[in-house]
Amino acid sequence: MFVNRRTVRIEWADCDAAGIVFYPRYFAMFDSSTHHLFEAVGWKKRDLIADFDIIGYPMVDTGAKFSVPSSFGDDVVIETRVVKFGRSSFEIAHRLLRPGPDGGEIVAIEAREVRVWAGRDPDDPKKMKPKAIPDEVIRRLSTPNG
Repeated sequence: MFVNRRTVRIEWADCDAAGIVFYPRYFAMFDSSTHHLFEAVGWKKRDLIADFDIIGYPMVDTGAKFSVPSSFGDDVVIETRVVKFGRSSFEIAHRLLRPGPDGGEIVAIEAREVRVWAGRDPDDPKKMKPKAIPDEVIRRLSTPNG
């Protein structure tokens, strides 16, 4: 599977009174990382919406395991990839990496999202309806180099 890596600087506004990242901020970072994954294989979100007649890919489930905190000023790397495709859903894995004491990287957080490829319901345009994920999208996200 294609893996996208991006560096994120932890900002003052990301942190709580204890000086560490307030956990909902991580989920905002992971949401952005999902959009960056699609951009890395050639589609900004607005392009996906136009090219595939969808309204988006809303999240229907999420979770995370927090191992090492991050603080204001830290530069972290978020790795994002699709780990599983269904007919109209897909599972994303995120790993937030921090510099380790030996110069390598340590896993600070492992997170997941389940998202649905969604279009408008033809019977009620105010509602969403799952759509099959196009083969081209699956191919690009399944190829190691996108």
